[in-house]
Amino acid sequence: MDSFIPKKTDKEVISIRLPEKLLSNIDKFAVKYNLSRNEFINQCLTYAIEHIDEKK
Repeated sequence: MDSFIPKKTDKEVISIRLPEKLLSNIDKFAVKYNLSRNEFINQCLTYAIEHIDEKK
């Protein structure tokens, strides 16, 4: 069995302000899909960026 070697991720800590209702919805979906709030937000942002219509 391989040894566990912790690795630093390439993520950076930031701070953002969100409307309460948006944060509540984020939390509901994160729980629904068994994800952390952070992971859910990361996946949403990645999806949004990958699907931006740059023609507009």
